[in-house]
Amino acid sequence: MTATITTVCTPAAPPLQPTVAAEQDCRRRYAPSVWGDFFITYQPCTPEELVSMQEKAMAMKEEVRKIVLAVAVVSGDLWRKLDLVNTLQRLGVDYHYKKEIDDILRAVYDDHEDGGSDGDDLYVTSLRFYLLRKHGYAVSSDGFGKFKDEQGNISSDDVNTLLTLYDAAHLRVHGEDILDNIIAFNTSRLRTLMKTNLEPELLEEIRVTLETTLFRRVERVEARHFISVHEKKATRDDTILEFAKLDYNLVQVVYCNELKELTIWWKDLRSRVDLTFSRDRLVEMHFWMMGILYEPYYSYARIMLTKQVPFVALLDDIYDNYSSTEESNIFTTALERWDEKAAEQIREYLRSFYRNVICCTDKVVEELKRQNNKHAEVVREMALHVAKSYHAEVTWRDEHYVPADVDEHLQISLGSIAAMQTVVLTFVSLGDVTTREAIDWAMTYPDIVRGVTVIARIMNDIMSHEREQASDHMASTVQTCMKQYGVTVEEAIEKLNVIVEKAWMDMVQECIDQKYPTLLLEKVVSFAQSIDFFYKSEDLYTLPYNLKDTLTSMYAKFI
Repeated sequence: MTATITTVCTPAAPPLQPTVAAEQDCRRRYAPSVWGDFFITYQPCTPEELVSMQEKAMAMKEEVRKIVLAVAVVSGDLWRKLDLVNTLQRLGVDYHYKKEIDDILRAVYDDHEDGGSDGDDLYVTSLRFYLLRKHGYAVSSDGFGKFKDEQGNISSDDVNTLLTLYDAAHLRVHGEDILDNIIAFNTSRLRTLMKTNLEPELLEEIRVTLETTLFRRVERVEARHFISVHEKKATRDDTILEFAKLDYNLVQVVYCNELKELTIWWKDLRSRVDLTFSRDRLVEMHFWMMGILYEPYYSYARIMLTKQVPFVALLDDIYDNYSSTEESNIFTTALERWDEKAAEQIREYLRSFYRNVICCTDKVVEELKRQNNKHAEVVREMALHVAKSYHAEVTWRDEHYVPADVDEHLQISLGSIAAMQTVVLTFVSLGDVTTREAIDWAMTYPDIVRGVTVIARIMNDIMSHEREQASDHMASTVQTCMKQYGVTVEEAIEKLNVIVEKAWMDMVQECIDQKYPTLLLEKVVSFAQSIDFFYKSEDLYTLPYNLKDTLTSMYAKFI
């Protein structure tokens, strides 16, 4: 079922009164929402169709479980076990079989420490390494050494093996030269293959892999993509494929119900607060949060995050374009008091916004308390933390200060990208699995959190620095890198991308170290995947038109 989506500009209250230049700049930069009130009335299916799908999916889910259990007990068939786990994950149904998958991978790790008899197969070795590293097992990369050719390179003439090898190598950590070399050599090989007469399906897989290696893909986007790929395979299991399609559609219904509730909330907020100065990106924000928590049982967590994180973007626009230094000081001081009465100290055009930040955040806190969430008050703490981080940049902006080096820039700008705060809010939304110790740990920017924050900061700057520097804006990491090394924009971006790659290595290492629950670490990685998606080739949050087709497939088009 496909719906027609039109561009809608939601009416708002009379505009704020910042400087004319700032208002013109924002209106030039921010396109209106392409969704408007679409999800208030949209129904992906009838209630009767939904019940029928649910009943069929429930039965098929157990059929697939029998397949998984049958494969798990077969000895000596490592390829089949690994391929099944990989297929379930790429189809997006692995969340139904977490225990079974964990049992299989534990057995694979314990029984085949060195790869066993399958260790001479590069495809099996690569897939084993990929899946075990992805799940936090400290598996060594030394096993790839036996596959070196006379020139010391590791590759394959089989395209599927080559793609799997390339994906595996991207779960590298610092100092793994063998994986670095695999990536360098096979990036060139894959680019060369793109110019050959391979089958269209293989060429497309190469293109997708060169654009985004498997470990960095958003899970629901990959599920939609891989369902189409998998159904063309002669070796597919039709039961698993049909269940994946059903499950995808059922999860889509969950998302649509959430967006209906959120659109009503957002429309009400916009009727009370002038938000014409800001990016109207509710659906895009939900998609971003869904990238972190895609499983249907995290429905409330997605709603909570989608209500809180948009205020981050709104605060960003306020501090960047709609307040002087003096007004920023007053606004931040009022937030520190966290009292509606403090609004009287704020310029009139910001009062309604201030009151609604307080009100909406307080409502989320109360909802969490009713759910016996022990960390509800952290939500207020993160809202204030974001505001203070933006406020800290105002002086740099006003003085047109360009930091001496990227490290100095990141000392202050990591806070204002709000990735750490989003990680903490995600941890809060997960309830009892999260301890206060884990929250405090995340706030110290450990390697995995600093990694996702560096990725967010640098990728955002690479895609937005040219647009933002056209206005009165803080110097980006791109400008700072240019100053530090005396290089061009293109050369600075190359250097910054090296820092991004190192950040991914830090994240993989922390997942292997497993100092905190795997679930928490996985969600930080999922956040990094969503950031990579949004800022891969352009700023899809600010300029969302090219995201429209992807969101239609996520929300308004059954398989």
